[in-house]
Amino acid sequence: MKPEERIDKDLRIFEENIQPVEELNLSDKEVLVKDMAKRYYEDTKYYLKIGDSLTSFACIAYAHGLLDSIRIMYNLNEE
Repeated sequence: MKPEERIDKDLRIFEENIQPVEELNLSDKEVLVKDMAKRYYEDTKYYLKIGDSLTSFACIAYAHGLLDSIRIMYNLNEE
């Protein structure tokens, strides 16, 4: 799999995983973490667009980590 294909796949996974989180009643700090994850998701798309797949992959990996921290707290990873 080419890096760009992997990043596209990770973007789709993030889009699926953020949906249930958007429906939660999050604390203020959790909202900050969710919003940061979404900003890294947007950064992923930007760096992919300009051809910097290494930075793009780093961004989506970090976005997933932030999002997963919330999903773990709310038992959303067990679906």
